[in-house]
Amino acid sequence: MSRIVILGATGALGRHVLRQAGAAGHDVTVFVRTPSKLLPDVRDRVSVHSGDLSTHVPLDLISRQNALINCAGHVADGDAFVALVDRLVTGLDALPVEEQPVCWFMAGAALLDIGASRRRGVELPKVKATYRPHAINFERLCRSGPDWRPLCPGPMVDDPAIGLSRLRVSREVLPVHVPAVARAVPRPLLLPVFASLIPQMIVPYADAAALLLANLDRDNPMALHRVGLALPVGIRERKSLWSAEGNLTAR
Repeated sequence: MSRIVILGATGALGRHVLRQAGAAGHDVTVFVRTPSKLLPDVRDRVSVHSGDLSTHVPLDLISRQNALINCAGHVADGDAFVALVDRLVTGLDALPVEEQPVCWFMAGAALLDIGASRRRGVELPKVKATYRPHAINFERLCRSGPDWRPLCPGPMVDDPAIGLSRLRVSREVLPVHVPAVARAVPRPLLLPVFASLIPQMIVPYADAAALLLANLDRDNPMALHRVGLALPVGIRERKSLWSAEGNLTAR
């Protein structure tokens, strides 16, 4: 079992990561702003530390762990989300190499390459306005030393887990079949192609949490790669994809 620190353990994804990590017998530490928001049935079984990541990165806690899972922040927070990730990565870089844990960060499907087109959703009209923080955070990770791996699902939902053995997992590219036309169409016309693929990547929080926890070892094929997650072939989630502002629902 691993020693894991979870940041953002009271959020939608963080709660699933925390529950599954505890059930699997990991030695879990959480760093949260409001400990009272932790689920009562797990609060007494983990090491709880309070603080605000916007002002303090708990390097003393992080340096004792095998793995860090950051569920804190949200792309809709814009510059605040970028600042949070930059602050965290800067702190990790300051640790001696032997004290740097394996690090999972959260991104979104728009950060992945759209098939062989060598283009990403974050470069497309409408998508870029909301999801640009993921691109900035990824660039920051690429300049970093720790063993990082960003998970890039589509929008996540609180549905029952499907099971990792059934889901499609990818590295660097969308985990779904992309029409060949995507290689050649102009960027504005690539937007409807990308949007049409999103329903296949709306996955349960529980499955995203399971993927994170199943890949905590250092010698792992996901290390230093963007990781995509999609539903089994032929299944599409019906969640509404477009907000009133015309943006893809943000992770």
